[in-house]
Amino acid sequence: MPNKLFKVDLNKTMDKQDVPGHNRWHPDIPAAFSVDPGETFRMECLDWTDGQISNNDDPSDIRDVNLERVHVLSGPVHVNGVEPGDLLVVDILDIGAFSAHEWGFNGVFAKENGGSFLTDHYPEAAKSIWDFEGIYATSRHVPNVKFAGIIHPGLIGVAPSQGMLDEWNRREKDLVDQNPNRVPPLANLPTKDNVVLGGLTGEEFDRVAKEGARTVPPRENGGNCDIKNLSRGSKVYFPVFVDGAKLSVGDLHFSQGDGEITFCGGIEMPGWIDLHVDVIKGGMEKYQIKKNPAFRPGPMDPHYNEYIVFEGVSVNEFSGKQTYLDANIAYRNACLNAIEFLKTHGFTGEQAYMLLGSAPVQGHLAGVVDIPNSCCTLSLPKDIFTKDILPK
Repeated sequence: MPNKLFKVDLNKTMDKQDVPGHNRWHPDIPAAFSVDPGETFRMECLDWTDGQISNNDDPSDIRDVNLERVHVLSGPVHVNGVEPGDLLVVDILDIGAFSAHEWGFNGVFAKENGGSFLTDHYPEAAKSIWDFEGIYATSRHVPNVKFAGIIHPGLIGVAPSQGMLDEWNRREKDLVDQNPNRVPPLANLPTKDNVVLGGLTGEEFDRVAKEGARTVPPRENGGNCDIKNLSRGSKVYFPVFVDGAKLSVGDLHFSQGDGEITFCGGIEMPGWIDLHVDVIKGGMEKYQIKKNPAFRPGPMDPHYNEYIVFEGVSVNEFSGKQTYLDANIAYRNACLNAIEFLKTHGFTGEQAYMLLGSAPVQGHLAGVVDIPNSCCTLSLPKDIFTKDILPK
């Protein structure tokens, strides 16, 4: 087993760990430990909510979850000798659940507390608990399905430079100012509520807390991209913006559908991840990987070969208004079409919705050239169901 360099106690929140992690992005959050290029190590992670969700049938913890706390991340990791302009090369060697915690959760957040991709259709909170048996997941809350998961980190990224952080905060504030009272908000701006910043204290803590960017969206540093195929065997190339790169990871998922559409998405869990790091000196310029990471997927993927595929086009489902190549609306319609179909097989809308967020469904952008409609598809594996669901 690789050397365990970041440990967690599942009975303690992230700020109470022997070496606490963090839940904001900022270049001045101190590293939890350092490694050399070429080194392999293990990091343990809490679930993204910092243990707020319980294994029961009551969705009130999903409804009342404190989103100022998320995501709690393990790290940062300082990689010796890595400088701005380099590429940090991260191999995901292995990843898994704790033997003492072989379950995870999915949920739909209430519209007034975070919402979801389909929040105008499903505004109330819902929760499903998923039990793990080897590579398979089942749920007492979404019956008659069983599927193999692709365990992956929903969030992995490096620290931004101060200039990049300032730009994030400027552009996201400009967006919020367009509609400051929107529910849910257009973006989550910095807040000092429930901040965890490693070992920082005093005035330095207050300054970083005031500036630190929320970990909710993906950004140029990677972050919360929720790419389900970024799993065992994947190799990631991160642009480096600060000395040491300051790599962090968390938000582990046992499984997830493309899009993570419920927002409390995938099957969330605590667990461990084994990483190997290396560096390509001057790699950002050499390979023109400057604004966002690139990655090579690993070979791990459930072998589902038969799907039923639902299409959606970019016509607003409420007003019938024609939009111009709006892929967001097109994918929303593909998801809604799949949910309506699953309701004919005995699922509630909420069960179907959580299933699409948890199972390894495939989402694709089929076309963005044929004006005025984008076309998106959602592919639902037929064999995850205990009965044949194809129309007869």
